[in-house]
Amino acid sequence: MNSDVLFPVDPDKIEIEIPILIARQPIGDLYLAAIPHATITRISHFDVRRVLIEKRDFEMYLGIQRPLNETRVSTLEKYVKYVDATFPSSIIIAVDENYVDLDEGRSVLKIRNYREGEDVPSISIRRTARVLDGQHRIAGLEAFEGGDFDVSVTIFIGMDIADQAYVFSTVNLEQTKVNKSLAYGLFELARSRSPQKVCHSIAVALDRDESGPFSKRIKRLGVATPGRRHETITQATFVEALLAAISREPKEDRDILLRGRVPWPYELERDRQRFYLRPLFLNKDDIKLAEVISNFFVAVRKRWPNAWASEEEGMVLNKSLGFRALMRFLRPLYNVARDKDGGLSIDAASDYLDRIDLSDDAFTTDEFKPGSSGEGNLFRALLQGSGLSDSDVQLTLPFE
Repeated sequence: MNSDVLFPVDPDKIEIEIPILIARQPIGDLYLAAIPHATITRISHFDVRRVLIEKRDFEMYLGIQRPLNETRVSTLEKYVKYVDATFPSSIIIAVDENYVDLDEGRSVLKIRNYREGEDVPSISIRRTARVLDGQHRIAGLEAFEGGDFDVSVTIFIGMDIADQAYVFSTVNLEQTKVNKSLAYGLFELARSRSPQKVCHSIAVALDRDESGPFSKRIKRLGVATPGRRHETITQATFVEALLAAISREPKEDRDILLRGRVPWPYELERDRQRFYLRPLFLNKDDIKLAEVISNFFVAVRKRWPNAWASEEEGMVLNKSLGFRALMRFLRPLYNVARDKDGGLSIDAASDYLDRIDLSDDAFTTDEFKPGSSGEGNLFRALLQGSGLSDSDVQLTLPFE
């Protein structure tokens, strides 16, 4: 589709003034600005959406294509509506020098849809900015409905295609991805309650419980902790498995709590079954929530002591594969074995684990291949051996 059909030339002249700071760098001058969300979406909407249709010039130069990820956009459209939404890092755009006036004396940059001396526009204002980094954030901002949401923007003027490609490559290939375990660890610093903070706190508590099944077993930062030799799962693995039992939308629950409101219990029976530990979270019964997890894995350790303690390569019960399969198995077990107050005793868990005819030496990568298929096979083996069904539930939750 021709881009001019999507965004025809504006009928009238448009000028947008942006206060700026000037930064002198080896690549040349660049301009820093705080631009309202409505303005950045207005001047770059074309370039963001165009990636669904055709490559941008610098992408053609690099021989790549970076299509807009609609799933990520959908996530950011939700995120911008949260009470504490923020995009602290800078969006990077490049503007054709023919459509810019720079007034260094006033520290103002004027973006326009016409060239100097033209009586009528020669471009749509939506085509004036080319996004080098931040396309998904801009697309997400189109859903923002609040008052102020200014974003930090770095502006290059008159940058040729080779330099655009260089900046794009530098930003997208050299930045370091945040370790997920470290990111979850930062919730410890949060003042407000949230599903993420609760799950992190439980991970920390169980890791510190010297007599418990997870004593010094959790990689708090996602990498090996100095002085420990038997950390078998990462904090991210632990937190995400527990989150899956508490909340369908942890970010939305966090936003609700930040606004001083109370998250809702799930009404549909299938959701009540799936998020079976949510009532404990809603009741702020975090101690009992931690006890449910601890007691279940104490029972696991009791049933398969050698496999749980094993440091051998190829043993999976105490690794990520085994932990995730066990957490999946906890759902049907808990739904039939919990007590009237929502607790789970070691004996109640052991009653079902003792029915499973798997020896300690059965939990190997030969039997349960690494990856989701092996995890699924182990989960089904636990279900079949225990006599439970994935649909086993108690239809009432008296501890709500």
